[in-house]
Amino acid sequence: MGPIAEIVVGGLLGAIVGSFLNVVIHRLPRGESLSHPRSRCPGCEAPIASYDNVPILSWLLLRGRCRRCGERISPRYPAVELLTATSFAAVVAARGFDERLALELPFVAILIAIAGIDLEHRIVPNRIVVPAAVWALAAAAFVASDELPELALAGAAAFLLLLIAALAYPAGMGMGDVKLAGMMGLYLGVSVAPALLIAFAVGALVGVGIMIREGAAGRKMGVPFAPFLALGGLLGVLAGPELVDLYADRFLS
Repeated sequence: MGPIAEIVVGGLLGAIVGSFLNVVIHRLPRGESLSHPRSRCPGCEAPIASYDNVPILSWLLLRGRCRRCGERISPRYPAVELLTATSFAAVVAARGFDERLALELPFVAILIAIAGIDLEHRIVPNRIVVPAAVWALAAAAFVASDELPELALAGAAAFLLLLIAALAYPAGMGMGDVKLAGMMGLYLGVSVAPALLIAFAVGALVGVGIMIREGAAGRKMGVPFAPFLALGGLLGVLAGPELVDLYADRFLS
């Protein structure tokens, strides 16, 4: 299979996974089952037929409305599917089609799910972070066993760094963000450093933008930090090793 075909397969897989992530984002914070009942229209509660549940395409063909009652279906659903498809394709293009995808693709999916939940509910669920950390160690034992010490050290370092930040500024960061950073280190290794730097930089820019737009009221507005960590984590997968090498060449050599 050539590189283009591999990227296409990654994108198709991402669209399918993105459809499931929509279920996770909607149901997990509400304590609902992820497996049943089938997806339903939010208006008439009719089960969505399989031919109306094709990622991205069904929403476009139905013009964002239920076939039965015409109730509007949130554009978040195709957005998550498209984001996941694009992210999976980008990871395959950047990192290759090999066994490390067992670490990289689940990590990207986890980041998207957590970002979506934090944006809507302002929580980072332990029900995702803890199993994700376990999977990082288990998968790494098979596909990157020689990197396990680095991954464990990076996870501990990222956890401690965010813990210090949360203790210093508890209004701006919660323990969910601290645990998420630790989990990210288990997947990224030393690449968690540029990932966190990106997260803090983008978060700071957004915060300044809110304060400029809202004035004094902007200082009191809470902004979920997990989406910024997710962005940093995704960029850490795509370009983390190269960013680390660039820093080492410029400042340590």
